[in-house]
Amino acid sequence: MARRLPPLNSLRAFEAAGRLGLIKQGAEELNVTHGAVSRQVQQLEEWLGVALFEGSKHAPRLAETGQTLLPALTAAFDQMEAAIGQIADSDEGALDVSCPGTFTMRWLIPRLHHFQAAHPGIHVRLNSSGTSSDPIGNNVDVAVRVGKAPWPPGVDVIELFNEKFGPVHAPSISLSNGSALLHTVSRRSAWADWRRLANDNPRGSDAGEFEHFYFMLEAAIAGLGVAIAPWPLVADDVKTGRLQAPSGFIESGLSYVALRRQKPNRKADIFCRWLQAVAVEYADSPLSQVPT
Repeated sequence: MARRLPPLNSLRAFEAAGRLGLIKQGAEELNVTHGAVSRQVQQLEEWLGVALFEGSKHAPRLAETGQTLLPALTAAFDQMEAAIGQIADSDEGALDVSCPGTFTMRWLIPRLHHFQAAHPGIHVRLNSSGTSSDPIGNNVDVAVRVGKAPWPPGVDVIELFNEKFGPVHAPSISLSNGSALLHTVSRRSAWADWRRLANDNPRGSDAGEFEHFYFMLEAAIAGLGVAIAPWPLVADDVKTGRLQAPSGFIESGLSYVALRRQKPNRKADIFCRWLQAVAVEYADSPLSQVPT
């Protein structure tokens, strides 16, 4: 007898949105638009003849029918993923790696060609999906994150290196009382954290908040203000003189780590071993030495 099931894409869209609690987060995990997930969920509701979400458009919540359907769907997708992983585990093919965007651009990509040369059969696909609470979604094999323990359960943690951070600015300006202080959404507490750890309290006026860390660094290079930045992400700029670090860099208490699923994955094994070796090489090299 033929199975009477809704389209798979609509089930995936609802499961991701329901599990993560927001259609926007479901769309990010599936690498599609918010509108695409909304349409798929609507199609599923029309096929079933019931509403799966209730409440306002901007703050939807699972209806009773959605609460009934979601656990079974999540379990089914987990089983399918596990079964596929058992037969598809190889040392060739695509490997999805999630990293913060600025780390990807300024640290990982300049070194990635060495991995590709050594392992031409593995295609590394870089993205910035995942959150601090759920760093490894359905479409991520390895996630590089900066933070501190405890890390989310159910993942293997590969230590890379500790973070040092400090104020940086263009040569055209200086760090003094009255400086324009730059901020970023991804680390709103950076200035407060640095003041506390450095026991220093330069005062200044807030010069705006940037959505991406990379935008903030470009603003600092352009002379728009002073930013708090990790050494690995600004080392080249400081050493070439595009940025100055008048107060040096101190331990932030955070670490760069690689997180991976606790399941067999030969491509992830190979990549994580390479990443850890490169991190050790970096930590032992003059490149990691920060001005004090």
